[in-house]
Amino acid sequence: MDVTEATFQTEVIERSKQVPVVVDFWAEWCGPCRQLGPVLEKAVAERGGAVVLAKLDTDTNPGISRQFQIQGIPAVKAFRDGKVVAEFVGAQPPAAVNQFLDSLLPSEADGLVAQGDETSLRQAVALEPTRADAAVPLARLLHARGDTDEAARVLSAVPADFAADGLLARIELEAAGTPDLSAAFAVLDAGDVEQALDLLLTELPSAEAAKDRMRRVVVGILDELGAESELARASRRRLASALY
Repeated sequence: MDVTEATFQTEVIERSKQVPVVVDFWAEWCGPCRQLGPVLEKAVAERGGAVVLAKLDTDTNPGISRQFQIQGIPAVKAFRDGKVVAEFVGAQPPAAVNQFLDSLLPSEADGLVAQGDETSLRQAVALEPTRADAAVPLARLLHARGDTDEAARVLSAVPADFAADGLLARIELEAAGTPDLSAAFAVLDAGDVEQALDLLLTELPSAEAAKDRMRRVVVGILDELGAESELARASRRRLASALY
């Protein structure tokens, strides 16, 4: 489809929140553009609607061209969730175009994570053991029914993820039994995150040997709340005071 400055927001930015949109920035006078265009069109058609192709004439839409800093054409930019996630400049052979498009499509593990049931999550972890968005929900299911050793093994494979590390620290604390944090964990499981944080942060200054594990639990909870959460911001201040 052809897009213009008037339709770009709707047809590219908004639509990319549902399906990847590839924008071919081109012009009528551009020889390499005429070479690349049919290659892109064929490759997109072969993917049966899994990706959308939009064509924008840079001569008649200079505002969009400036916005996305188009300095040479053909230029191809892929949008997902309203943002540019991949791009290339210049005519490319079919194999390179196919590889570019395939990188935009959900992987097998993506689909399994989206399903979210235990069998699917196990399959996703088997495919990508370090994938946090599969390992953490699977470990939660395992932990909830008491399979803590397996939950810990799943979490241990995930590097540098606060949620995974926080849940692993909780499992370690529960196994140690001291301090007794059962009340905090019970309200956390019940969905009362604010009360859970209050109980954990109140106990933290006197936790002695368990202090670092408790810190990891709190950091994991704060990470899931997100940077914009007022509760997370207030709790970070309390955490700093309790530690230092």
